[in-house]
Amino acid sequence: MRSTICTILFGILLSIPTYGQEKIIKILAIGNSFSEDAIENYLFELAKEADKKVIIGNMYIGGASIELHVKNATENKPTYSYRKVTTDGVKTNTKNSSIEQVIKEEDWDYISLQQASPYSGQYAVIIKDLPALVTYVNMLKPKKTKLIYHQTWAYQQDSPHKGFANYNNNQLEMYQGIIAATQKINKSKVFSMVIPAGTAIQNARTSSIGDHYTRDGYHLNLDYGRFTAACTWYEKIFNLDVRKNNYKPDQVTELQANIAKDAAHKAVKNPWKITTVKL
Repeated sequence: MRSTICTILFGILLSIPTYGQEKIIKILAIGNSFSEDAIENYLFELAKEADKKVIIGNMYIGGASIELHVKNATENKPTYSYRKVTTDGVKTNTKNSSIEQVIKEEDWDYISLQQASPYSGQYAVIIKDLPALVTYVNMLKPKKTKLIYHQTWAYQQDSPHKGFANYNNNQLEMYQGIIAATQKINKSKVFSMVIPAGTAIQNARTSSIGDHYTRDGYHLNLDYGRFTAACTWYEKIFNLDVRKNNYKPDQVTELQANIAKDAAHKAVKNPWKITTVKL
């Protein structure tokens, strides 16, 4: 009799929901140095401040285009540096990794794709190879995994990048090209969301900081530049107002942090147009 009662009680205990064991959100980017700028720094800390557990992965090849990702996927080439941030904030870097290997490593919630920056505003170039990459990723990813598209940013107006010539060395023309391309990608419904990091940076350029968001004309400033992109990812992924998140990097001033958060919030609310940041 006692054993029967114990069995029943044990069954009841197992059926009670367990609280405090929050789901780990797993995010993977198949990208390049622009995904490095956006998610390898500060996104983990923002999530931690909000009591969100995350695993963040970035498949890195500098300057990698969608065309190169497709080639690497087709040939199953182990040519990526796989940068990973674990749930306890430890960063690892596994070289000679392949797309197949990394996708199968975790049950990713999100996998992000993006174009190399010189072609980020050229829809015809993007769409030439994007369907093949989407097909490959869909073949490998868990069914629940959502695809997201990373909208990257326009170059600084005085950028020396040779790819700037694709936009007549004009920042606004490049930004408008990026917006036009990502709007079309968004309308395709292939991706569950677009991360509007490009609009966040453009918003931030209207602030008192001005057009000083890169360290070399195209890669983001290591402090408030990268923080702005991370804030955008945070608000879009978690659907939480980043302005209410108290985290800021030590090397970022209060003003810079407030500008970053406001620019990101406004980009998520209005991803296809510039909104002035009055700070």
